[in-house]
Amino acid sequence: MPYDHAIGKLRRFGLVACFCAGAFAQPVIFQQPLSPRIANYDIDVKLDAEKKMLHGNETLKWFNKSGGTITELQFHLYLNAFRNHKSTFMKESGGVSRGNKIDKDGWGFIEANKIALASGEDLTGSMEFIQPDDGNPDDKTVFRLPLPQPLKPNDSIIVHIDFTGKLPQPPFARTGAKKEYFFVGQWFPKIGVYIDGKWNCHQFHANSEFFADYGVYNVRMTVPEKNILGATGLQVEVKNNGDGTATHFYHAEDVHDFAWTTSPEFVEFKDKTQDVDIRVLMQPDHAYQGPRHVEAAKAAVEYFQNWYGDYPFPNLTVVDPRRGAGGSGGMEYPTLITAGTAYGLPEGIRGVELVIIHEFGHNFWYHLLASNEFEESWMDEGINTYTEIQIVNDKYGPVGDMINWLGIKINGLQLHRGQYIFYSDLDPILRNAWGFYSGTSYGVNSYAKPGVVLTTLQNYLGKEKVQQVMRTYVERWRFKHPKSRDFFNVVDEVAGEDLAWFFDQAFFSNAVLDYSVDRVFTREIKKAEGYDFTLSVAKPDSGMTNGKSQSNDSVDANAKSKMYESGVNVRRLGTFKFPVEMVATFDNGEKVREKWDGQELWKKFTYLKPSKLVSATVDPDFKIPLDLNYTNNSKAVKGSSLGVNKLSVRWLFWLQFLLDQPEFMNLLSAVNSIF
Repeated sequence: MPYDHAIGKLRRFGLVACFCAGAFAQPVIFQQPLSPRIANYDIDVKLDAEKKMLHGNETLKWFNKSGGTITELQFHLYLNAFRNHKSTFMKESGGVSRGNKIDKDGWGFIEANKIALASGEDLTGSMEFIQPDDGNPDDKTVFRLPLPQPLKPNDSIIVHIDFTGKLPQPPFARTGAKKEYFFVGQWFPKIGVYIDGKWNCHQFHANSEFFADYGVYNVRMTVPEKNILGATGLQVEVKNNGDGTATHFYHAEDVHDFAWTTSPEFVEFKDKTQDVDIRVLMQPDHAYQGPRHVEAAKAAVEYFQNWYGDYPFPNLTVVDPRRGAGGSGGMEYPTLITAGTAYGLPEGIRGVELVIIHEFGHNFWYHLLASNEFEESWMDEGINTYTEIQIVNDKYGPVGDMINWLGIKINGLQLHRGQYIFYSDLDPILRNAWGFYSGTSYGVNSYAKPGVVLTTLQNYLGKEKVQQVMRTYVERWRFKHPKSRDFFNVVDEVAGEDLAWFFDQAFFSNAVLDYSVDRVFTREIKKAEGYDFTLSVAKPDSGMTNGKSQSNDSVDANAKSKMYESGVNVRRLGTFKFPVEMVATFDNGEKVREKWDGQELWKKFTYLKPSKLVSATVDPDFKIPLDLNYTNNSKAVKGSSLGVNKLSVRWLFWLQFLLDQPEFMNLLSAVNSIF
């Protein structure tokens, strides 16, 4: 996208463009930063398309805004996760990531060939690989760099790094190469975050993503001249080098990462919604789905801006991964996301829409609010799953918002709840990403369960109140590093109540929520009989024979006077305590709604009415998707639990079964990033 297209949106923030090509002596910046701009990069990189190699040099200008004196820097070398089978990533993953494997000779790596200060002092020999999380001596994804002089508060340092990288083949764990297609993510030496008086620079784990500081990026990527390129930020210029290559210069401000993609086969689609330019880069064999991708991207931008706050960037690029390169699908970077689709994907299977809405959402919860995904993965993935559930349902619901095909109707909430109920208590939500019981537990507790938890919270507080929570959270914590407690505090403030009772159970424990209707009964209250009662004695001509009235009028009067004692016993089967409602239904159509705080192990409700109890249902409006078992929520006086609830859970079982089938997952490859 031409550089000047961005100016209209930027002026809304009082930003005046000041373009000067070059490195930090003549930076490309605007006058009013939106972020602290702690980590600023100027990078030149050349792609060797045949060997899948990167040859680059970067200049990092880093500011110490911590208030403390710093004696060393720490860097990520993410590509070394794919260096060999001994890296922590490969050991934890078993060499498989989202069903993808590296080719036999497709290993990737990165080398920091030379590290020097602005003064020219060479520090290469002092770099030391460290393994702060697991002590694996073969893991080379983090290194420390002792400084010759301590860096005082508010001082800055400039570091020059020459590096060489090789991309894994095919794309694996969201980065790599497949023939003519390249998706280049986590590809350069990247400084960690100095926070809370120490370096937060974790190794690259199989179940973790990223954490970084904001800054300004000026990146020049040299690729074959025939290639189309997309990247984080805005294109400043494209220079033909006269040797079969072209250099694409991109500039990005107030971002904490930078990724790019290139291929000679991309088919480009463009559009605009609100104040955001949309660019979609499709594979030629999927080009007919280009308009579908564009419409999904427009919907994502519109909903997030209308519901949660302004997207303060002028553009969004959506990338369709090459066939055989699904490992780069379903991934998010600032202003650049990857989608994923399948040949002949029906309109009623909204995989494209779901993944684009989900991945764009990361530009809020991962990018605009840069939480620590190593330690609190739910703050990005889980909040994003919640907002995806709400948007998809509003846009394509209320029924069959995810799948509405061949009579099958499944909502996104049902899908995420289906994952949660099968793995409900393996771990609490809050745990280091590499510390979960399994990769499945990481996925459920980072994505599905938080989405279900926050939907339950929304049903408790009300949709408008929770939207106000989200808007307040975005406004207050944009361009910062919020933690879980920061989010909880915003919820308490906007809701006007202390919700620690909910958060402690939902996020810090593995407590299971399960309320059931355990017993229902109804019985006629008979006439008083036995001793110590006054018994009426029928006279010879009173119309009574053998104690039974022969008068129709007497029969009608007797029927009208019938009364029934009815009862409902509701039980709390799990340890998670939550207020619930119960509806008792009587044979005359009357419905009685009860409220229970859910604190005790059980609660009995009794009724004295001239009508019989028919059934009882706890959580009749399905406000508590966190409830583990819907099959025990209802019970009828005659017969067993209401069939509709059992049928729903059976559908969820078979859905889970289908999700484990490769053929079905190929059809739904567009949603791989969510599972």
